[in-house]
Amino acid sequence: MIKRILIISLALPALAAATITGPELGKAAGRCRANEQGPALLVNAVGLKDQKGWLKLEVYPSSDPDFLADDNVLIDQGKTFRRVEVPVPAGSPPQLCIRLPSAGSYSVSLMHDRNMNHKFDHGFNEDGIAFGGNPKLRLSPPKAAEARVIAGSGLTTINIVMNYRRGLLSYGPLKGR
Repeated sequence: MIKRILIISLALPALAAATITGPELGKAAGRCRANEQGPALLVNAVGLKDQKGWLKLEVYPSSDPDFLADDNVLIDQGKTFRRVEVPVPAGSPPQLCIRLPSAGSYSVSLMHDRNMNHKFDHGFNEDGIAFGGNPKLRLSPPKAAEARVIAGSGLTTINIVMNYRRGLLSYGPLKGR
């Protein structure tokens, strides 16, 4: 009995220090304030398939080991990770605002989560994906440099063109968009 209590008491600090994960991670730091002065990105999501679901914008350090890395790991290591998730508005093309810790280089991803399940579903007629720099997509994610944007000290506006699955092995912008 004493041995079991000792093991539990030793494990409690490790459990308390465990990082909470989930779709809310990074949102508080990424949310723009009213009349945001920056540094921040204003992202125009161009070429959406439809007005269904959510848009999820994420900002990462612009290095290959950190780009698209686990958000828990980045935050635990004190590295930049920001997330903004908003419903797709009806009508005009959406513009998302995401705060940054400072001016500089960041790698950016944007997902059109059409079924709102917080995952990238890559089957036919499913979710869209895009990256800062608008790289041509292949079967693997782009390198950090291909998804890089340079943010100034104020508001930096960029256009990101959405890509959806076309055929068995390719992604690209919708035709005519």
